[in-house]
Amino acid sequence: MRCLLVEDNEVLGDALRDHLAAMGHAADWYLPLGEANIAVQAGRFDLVLLDLNLPDGNGLSLLRNLRATNDATPVIVITANDQISDRMNAVSSGATDYLVKPFDLSTLTNAICAVRSQAMAPF
Repeated sequence: MRCLLVEDNEVLGDALRDHLAAMGHAADWYLPLGEANIAVQAGRFDLVLLDLNLPDGNGLSLLRNLRATNDATPVIVITANDQISDRMNAVSSGATDYLVKPFDLSTLTNAICAVRSQAMAPF
């Protein structure tokens, strides 16, 4: 699976990229939102891991842009924003899942496996 990772914390980004690689996934990691938007326009991803609080904007703008173009790529939001209103805003914008930092890598693994299972489920 090819993943887009949008995370501005370098320590966490390294850990997430390594974890995705250990799971057998390729990860394209972008720190600024602007570069992530360009990557989305240029390529196809199977999953997006999206931080919200980025130095150059809110990650929800990328999510909303995806959904505005009918792109159904699963998006797991990974953020320190822990308010119910933040979660509701992300889900109403089209997020597939919402993980609050700090989270266990096993929680992320479960969320990714759930996304993969949904993609493989017969309709």
